[in-house]
Parts: sequence; C-alpha cells; structure tokens
Amino acid sequence: MKTVGELAQAAEAALALVKSQPDVQEAEVFTSANSALLTRLNYTSHIPCNGVEEPKSTESYGIGIQAVFGSERGRLIGFGSEPSDLTAAGAERALAKARKAAVADPEFVSLPAAASAPRALTDYHDPRLMELDDASLVDAGWRITGGALRTFIASGRLAGLAGDDEALRQLGLILGGDVTILRERIAIASTAMPRPQVDETSLITAFATAMVESRGAKGSGASTGTRLDHFTDEAGVEAAQNAIGAIGGERVPSGIYTVVFGRQPVADLLNNIVIPSCTAGAFYSSSTPFLGKLGRAVASPLLSLYDHGAMPGLMGSKGITCEGLPTGRTDLIKQGVLVGCLSSWYETQRLLRDPALAEKLGATGPAAQTALVPRNGFRFGAGGGRQFDSPPGVAASNVVIEGAEPVALDELLRRVGNGLYIGRIWYTYPINGMRAGDFTCTVVGDSYIIRDGRIAAPIKANALRINDTIATFLNNVAGITKDVKGTIVWAADEVVYAPEIAVTSVHVDEIAGFMEDLD
Repeated sequence: MKTVGELAQAAEAALALVKSQPDVQEAEVFTSANSALLTRLNYTSHIPCNGVEEPKSTESYGIGIQAVFGSERGRLIGFGSEPSDLTAAGAERALAKARKAAVADPEFVSLPAAASAPRALTDYHDPRLMELDDASLVDAGWRITGGALRTFIASGRLAGLAGDDEALRQLGLILGGDVTILRERIAIASTAMPRPQVDETSLITAFATAMVESRGAKGSGASTGTRLDHFTDEAGVEAAQNAIGAIGGERVPSGIYTVVFGRQPVADLLNNIVIPSCTAGAFYSSSTPFLGKLGRAVASPLLSLYDHGAMPGLMGSKGITCEGLPTGRTDLIKQGVLVGCLSSWYETQRLLRDPALAEKLGATGPAAQTALVPRNGFRFGAGGGRQFDSPPGVAASNVVIEGAEPVALDELLRRVGNGLYIGRIWYTYPINGMRAGDFTCTVVGDSYIIRDGRIAAPIKANALRINDTIATFLNNVAGITKDVKGTIVWAADEVVYAPEIAVTSVHVDEIAGFMEDLD
C-alpha cells in the first residue's frame, strides 16, 4: 500500500505540473490509496464447512485532478483521473482527461480556499490495523465464529429442544458474515493550499447472521471500531442470541402501533431518508421535506441530531475532508429545530448565491452561512474508501443522535406498555419523492412484541412492513435510550451512533405468507 509520503510527493509534483500550464487558473490534486481486507464467516453444523474462509483483499491507488481552464468561452471546469500511476506521466494523463471533460458551470465559484482553523485530528489511526497480516485477520474471523458457537452451545433453550450435543448440531446452526478492515490514505494539494495535506484512517467492522434452520429462526449482530485491541466476539454473540430469541415467531396484524426502533432501523432510516434530506444539495434542488425550515421545528424537542467528523475514537472520524478542509461538528437538528445541513465547498457556494436561498433554506445572510459550513466534502465509494477517481460529494461521517431525557431500555419498554420492538429492517426506500418524506421498509428479524412493558414474543421475520412518513418518526418520539452504538447499514458512508427510539402512531402492514395461507 502506498505511504502517505509517496502520496504527498505525487500530489505536490502533479500540482507543479498543472500550474505550469498557461490555461490553468486553479487546480486541485487528490491522491489516495485504499486497502480492504476481508475474511468471510461460513459455519454450518450439519454441512461440512471451513468455519472461516480464506482472507481476501483489494487495493487501489491513483490520482485525480480538478482544474479550472481559461478559454474563449470563459472559465471551464473539468475533472480527470488516472489509476495505478502517481508519476508525472499519470498526472499528465489525468490532466488531459480533465481538459477534455471541462465544461462551463455558471454555479461554480472557486475551488476551496484555505481554512482559517487548524484540523483537530492527527495520527489517530491504529498502526496495528494498517499492518495486519492474513493470520491475524483469520483470527479475528474465528473470534466472531467462536462467540456465536459458544452462545449456541450454552443456550439452555436449544439444549432443551435438542436433548444432547449431537441433536443440537442437527438443529441446523448456521453462521454467515464477514470481518472487514478498511485502510485509507490520502494527500491533497491545490493552488489555494499548495502544501500537501495528508490523512490516514483505519477501521474494523464485523457483521454476522445466525440461523437455527430447523426452527426457521434468524438473528443478526454487528460491531464497529477503530482499534484491533478493542475488537471482541460481540457480533457473533449478538447474532446467536437474536437467532435463539427468534424461535417461534408470531405474526402481527396490520395497524397503528407504538414502535421501539432498534439501532439498526434508526441507522437505516437516517441513512436512506433523514441524512440525504439534510444536505445542501437537497435544499438547492428542493428535494427535501425540510425545505425552507431552517430555524423551525421539524422534530420532537426530545431529539437532537448532529454529525461530527473530528470526534476521537469514533469510526467515521477523519482529520480532513477530501477538499482539504478541517472536519468538525455540524448540528443538524437541535432539540427538534433544524439548525444546519451537511455541505461541501461547491454546494455551499452555489446555495448561498441562489436567488431563491430564503425560500429553499429558510434563512439568508449570517444564519445561512453558519448553517452551511463545508465540513462534509468527501470522495467516498459506497461504503468504503476515499476515491481518487471522483470529485467531492457530500457525505456524513459520524451521525450522533441524542435524547433530551434518555432512559434505560427497560424503562422505555415499561413506558410503551404494549407495542412492537423493531430490531432490523431492509429495503428502506423513499416513496412519492424524497420531498414527501414518505418511506417503506420490511421488518426482517430481531423484532419482538411488547406486552405489559416487556418483550413477550418474537415477530415472524419478513411478515411485516412499515409504511409511514419520516415526520412520524421525528415528531412522535416517546422516548430515547441512553446507550448508543456505532451502527453501519449496507453501502453506507456514515456511521450512525444510534440509540433505541420509541415512536407513537406508526403504521405497519402485515405481509401475507403464501404457504401459511395454503395451510
């Protein structure tokens, strides 16, 4: 994997090359190297298996150049990239692509100016993860698998069903998933910031799905972290516990319920609906349910939401953005009031100059500028890596949800009385357009019926769908738990540090089971 020194040297040399071109007015050079290590979990009690599969890896590096060219038609801006070549020849090819792709953009103001404040995070990655070998990666996989198997074997509920160890194995115990380590290095230099800035990030995740096949029961577990010495068997243990708890799932009729959303559903709803609605681009395009509502209530006063890319120890933290600007905290919703949005330099500049700014954002002048600080210009690649082959977009980093009066889960369940605990959803989509705020999703597991303030019975997987609006989720908050956990959903760029949230008047629909209907 390329070092940060090699990336910085290449960025500096490429910037000098680009600046020497007579038609170049501004330029930005971004170099990156990304490495992903993965080992898959594959345990089946009744079919020969390896338990943990062989490690796999991917690695990429390259250079991206964004340049502003002078021409007879006025300023033109273009982007080009070159993979696997940090030499002058690679920079020349990337520049040629940028020149060929250059177009007039009347909304473009400038490339990012140097920040007035210093970065908050330096040398925050874990060197052990950056240098991890195959044997240690496989050991991490066995840690998850071992945790799940110990949980299955120790379960009195399964032992009672099976009678003995051999019968226990015949229950059809399955564990799948993966352990992934992502390693990122970047360097960036520009005409406004000619001295290369570098950043280096490492993180580790584990995802596990466990099944008791003979009982039609499934459960999931996950863990996230930034340090190898903090990595445990948590994901495997959680997945096995949830699978055991799902035995004997019951159907739930359609209706309006008080729902406790678990951490994964909270993260999924934020990732697919709320966070995309809190970006400068969504306000510019008028595709947000929060249109024109800056400074107005959009959620329960019990709820606050912010993004913090510079918080030490959190998994999504970065020292700098992919525009070379410091990361930091951006408050989005504060005690129910919309106070800010996620933005990049480009999105901030064009929205602030939009004649319809007051109608779209709900504020102008200093209030708008405060709400649009560009702390979130990243070049993420659908859940992994900082990519050299694309210009910056807008993405969250660490999304944190806080409750004004947080309580323990037991107390939250007691307050709910009768309702549903939804622990895992998928296929979460906006419907009727993002601006409407309507969404649909399917309940796939880790979910339970709440009776008399306690978890009473599991809900049958894939037999329930939620059809509602994000306004219900945000405004009908009945309580929020104290404990938060770093949670990632599929292909997400951000990490959501999510609590469990009780919401009243949620509309759910039963999904018909064809084979059960025949019975």
